[in-house]
Amino acid sequence: MPIMEVRECIEKTVERSLTDLGIQSGPIVLEHPAELTLGDYATGVALKYAKVAGKNPREFAEAIVAGLDTIEGVAKIDIAGPGFINFTLTPAAIIDRLEAARTDERWGSGTLLAGKTIMVEYTQPNPFKQFHIGHLMSNTIGESITRLFEFSGATVLRANYQGDVGPHVAKALYILLERNSSNPSVEEISSAYVEGSTRYDADGQSKYAIDMLNKKIYERSDPVVNELYAQGRAITLAHFEDIYAILGTKFDFYFFESDTAPIGLSIVQSHPEVFTQSEGATVFEAEKYGLHTRVFITGLGLPTYETKDLGLAKLKSDTATFDTSITVTASEQTEYFKVIKKAMEFVIPEIAPKIEHVTHGMMRFAEGKMSSRKGNVVTGESLLTDLIAAAKDRAAESRAIDHARLAQEIAVAAIKYQILKQAAGKDIVFDPTRALSMEGDSGPYVQYTFARTCAIIERARTANINPSFDMVANSTDLPIAQKVLMRLIPRFPEVVARAAADYEPHYLATYLVEIASAFNSWYGQVQILDQGKDERFKVALVEAVSRTLKNGLTILGIPTPERM
Repeated sequence: MPIMEVRECIEKTVERSLTDLGIQSGPIVLEHPAELTLGDYATGVALKYAKVAGKNPREFAEAIVAGLDTIEGVAKIDIAGPGFINFTLTPAAIIDRLEAARTDERWGSGTLLAGKTIMVEYTQPNPFKQFHIGHLMSNTIGESITRLFEFSGATVLRANYQGDVGPHVAKALYILLERNSSNPSVEEISSAYVEGSTRYDADGQSKYAIDMLNKKIYERSDPVVNELYAQGRAITLAHFEDIYAILGTKFDFYFFESDTAPIGLSIVQSHPEVFTQSEGATVFEAEKYGLHTRVFITGLGLPTYETKDLGLAKLKSDTATFDTSITVTASEQTEYFKVIKKAMEFVIPEIAPKIEHVTHGMMRFAEGKMSSRKGNVVTGESLLTDLIAAAKDRAAESRAIDHARLAQEIAVAAIKYQILKQAAGKDIVFDPTRALSMEGDSGPYVQYTFARTCAIIERARTANINPSFDMVANSTDLPIAQKVLMRLIPRFPEVVARAAADYEPHYLATYLVEIASAFNSWYGQVQILDQGKDERFKVALVEAVSRTLKNGLTILGIPTPERM
């Protein structure tokens, strides 16, 4: 019986036993014991309900176990400590999962989200600005979440929302016009934005001119401005596509503020009962809902980000049918999104319940938090470029055919794993040396382990070894690391399901390092290709490890080079 089904049988059997004892428990929580010697699953229901039952926890655990039916796939049930009930799976159940890991290309996939359509909006770099660290984090987390959803049976729509109008565009164009730029480079556009931001803050005359230029851009009223705007927009968007290709992302939908602004403006203007006038601006007074007031239309009659986000929600709904639309942005926008969501409940109530917000923390370096507006920033693009350069020597020493591609793949793994190993919403202190390490808690370490499994499998095929799990799986003389591997691998589908349900890729990232560590420990203890009686079994186990690492890394959006 597949382990996921064994788990369900355990849960239902324990729940029935509790019911027979007069306890209405609700869903049973099963966990994996920290020590593999304690079994494969454990539940603390005896501790939770002992007081209600009028017994001490261990006594109540004994009563629960006494009422359990025989569970197919479970070899042993024990009571440990103050009253934990532990379940050990049969060798046949473990081998069933190992065989699936070895042979099923979709190993780890599930049906948790089957039938659901989910739009995930992430990355969101703005034309005329740099691709900064926040965009890199949003892309990494958003891409991983989409892949988790896909692996869990959902239809996923990848969306990218970009600010192609607004004050930042005016700041860049103001300097480009002053420089008489034509077909400017990405670098020229970025530097123009930084200079424009500085002038806007320091010079009242420049601030007024930039505000007026912003109005011209929005109204499309000046042919010269329109032409330079079109050039700059196209150049920066094309550059972003080059970065997406390196990161492994292809979007299904692109939304732009130039399209959402008029839609949002119409929504706000048609609901005077929701939005009020304040000092010439149109605002949403959210204090009455425990939030804060925000401006939706400026005194110049221009829509703000808030209004554009209302338009975005409506445009998304008009463009595609979905059950949920998730936006991945920095945690510092949490309160902002609460206000937007509350406003949606009044003006587009049919869409508001479908909108969700997933946050990520900030990436910090020795200098602390940095701002792209001031120009003293390590951008997402520069971090990626620097890590690719740092990985070139390592790639040159590998067995890879394309060393440049491998350096790029190692760099992507280094960045993405450091982001994804943290719980969403937590800040990250990025250490390039640690991120690129081939040992321990890093993406390249897991990549290297996968490449090692590929090398073993390649040699086994050359030697015509036919992998097979035809041995007894619970032999007492197996190395400890091998036993660990055999018990960890079957958990992969559960890890994927939990990560998808909680929108938390870090569960999977942590699990993959556990697998890699156990494999490398085993690899150091035994000779896998030794022509011994258990050679076929060991090769089969290597294949199970390889598939698990490959699928896990792919879900995280991390490349899987077969030679390193």
